[in-house]
Amino acid sequence: MDLIPRSNSDSMANYAKPPGRKLIKRMSTRTKWLLLAPFSLILIGAGLCVFSEAGYAKQTGQPFRHWFLWGTYSLILINGGLSLFGQAVRYRVQLDYRRFVRRQLKKQERQLLPRKRKTPPGKGGV
Repeated sequence: MDLIPRSNSDSMANYAKPPGRKLIKRMSTRTKWLLLAPFSLILIGAGLCVFSEAGYAKQTGQPFRHWFLWGTYSLILINGGLSLFGQAVRYRVQLDYRRFVRRQLKKQERQLLPRKRKTPPGKGGV
């Protein structure tokens, strides 16, 4: 009996991929940016609201567990929003860079290709 697995696929059970993975892969970079940017800002705002609630709970003398859990929840929301916002910025930079490269390529193409000259009326032609 062979004790060493031959490959990773032999040692790991086949598992189903998350249902949204294909959907996200097919989305354009612009769509991902348009969805992530506002959602991340909403998460950051919600986290800050919960954070202020935790601070208020601490100031009013509520039990440690109460304001500690609110504060932890707020930090999760804020950090999650910041990481999603960072991903949205990354998508936006990709969009801007692609646009810049396309414009530069078109500009170079126009400079390299000789332009067709129109013959002035009355000279040459039929």
